[in-house]
Amino acid sequence: MLLATINSGTLIIALPDLERSLRTSLLELVWVILVYMIASTVLVLSAGRLSDQFGRKRAYVMGFVLFAFASLGAGFAGNGTQLILWRILQGIGGAFLFANAAAIVTDAFPREQLGLAMGTNTMVAAVGLVIGPVLGGALVAISWHWVFWFNVPFGLAGSLWGGAVLHEVTGRSEDRSFDWLGTITFLLGLTGLVYGISKGGIEGWTSPLVIPALIAAVVLLPAFVAVERRHRAPMLDLSIFRNRLFSTASASAFANGLARFALMFVFVFYFQGVQGNSPILAGIKLAPLALGMLVSSPLAGMWADRRGSRTLAVAGMLVTAVGLALMTLLQRDTAYVWPGLYMFIVGTGSGMFNSPNTAAMMGVVAPHRRGIAAGARVLVQNTGAVISIAFVLAVITSAVPKNVLFAVFSGLANHISNAQLEPFMGNMHTALWCLAAVSVAGAAISAARPKEAPRPAVEPQGALP
Repeated sequence: MLLATINSGTLIIALPDLERSLRTSLLELVWVILVYMIASTVLVLSAGRLSDQFGRKRAYVMGFVLFAFASLGAGFAGNGTQLILWRILQGIGGAFLFANAAAIVTDAFPREQLGLAMGTNTMVAAVGLVIGPVLGGALVAISWHWVFWFNVPFGLAGSLWGGAVLHEVTGRSEDRSFDWLGTITFLLGLTGLVYGISKGGIEGWTSPLVIPALIAAVVLLPAFVAVERRHRAPMLDLSIFRNRLFSTASASAFANGLARFALMFVFVFYFQGVQGNSPILAGIKLAPLALGMLVSSPLAGMWADRRGSRTLAVAGMLVTAVGLALMTLLQRDTAYVWPGLYMFIVGTGSGMFNSPNTAAMMGVVAPHRRGIAAGARVLVQNTGAVISIAFVLAVITSAVPKNVLFAVFSGLANHISNAQLEPFMGNMHTALWCLAAVSVAGAAISAARPKEAPRPAVEPQGALP
């Protein structure tokens, strides 16, 4: 979790430098982020299923090795296309890590301690989000290549550590079939949706491939659901959503990803592009977003262990909505105390929501299905996150002159006047209002869940020696 969140923060803070160094287009720059998320999102269910079949420990260690290898290659990329291909491979490794992380934690702790365990895991994620942007700024000062190369020793260390301390605690599924049709339809459908939204926002909705990509999404995503209902061993086992707690918690996780994920992306360009800060200063300024999570996550986990997850999930989404709404007050010359405070509020709300919601989802499934349940949790949250970036980008870039967009996204907007920046700032405020509305909707969904999570039929055994 620490590696994943540090990697996310270091890369986002390096985006303006990547655009200048590799001479990427704005669309390529965005897809450096998106292809990793699409690969890890689409494959996380397949990775969860394969983990349940062949062993969680083996899949987890393999994910570390693949992530380290792809990070090494990404640092040698000579252009945007090469970097995107390496990021896809990174995403495949990330899928095996994401699919197993929550399942391993759930295996390791009894039900009454699961909220605290998930809260601690989220707290570690918050530490990574604090370190990542600051480290990214320092690494960019050396060379953007080190944003990727620093992952390599940590990925190898993680594989050795996992191989040494983890062991299997659940039986393996005898079914070795693989849902190729479901995987392909979801991959093409989600890619079409995200590509259509992102390209349409940047280059215009009549640009080539925008309409065909959106049509493909409209056809293939419902087709994916139809395939999963009929497949003997589906990529996404829809039966786990029959549990009301799991289904409502999944829907609110999707809303949380949609409402919050694009925020760091927006503020990197606000601090570097609009306010003209250096990468390392922009990284430091992003810290309150993670500090809010760091403070609230373990406390929320302990509360959820004693009193259930519903109240905190609702409150967390509402706190996030308040922080997002307050961000619409920001202007080019706003003193840092205000964006810092608003980011802390959003981070606090996110920490209040995430650990109880994850513990509720994972605690309600039987041990032998935790791999696929963890995959489903990551799928819905990451799908929301991918759409969040594409949607926010489409809103922010709408009707903004190309020269202004280039100046903002390459971190060179100091010479742009306030009048020239006004369309960009107005669109940023519109996007933030939309995200606040999504967060309120997520609170309503969370309120619909059962008050108390049922205990699993079989108590988990310790996963760590």
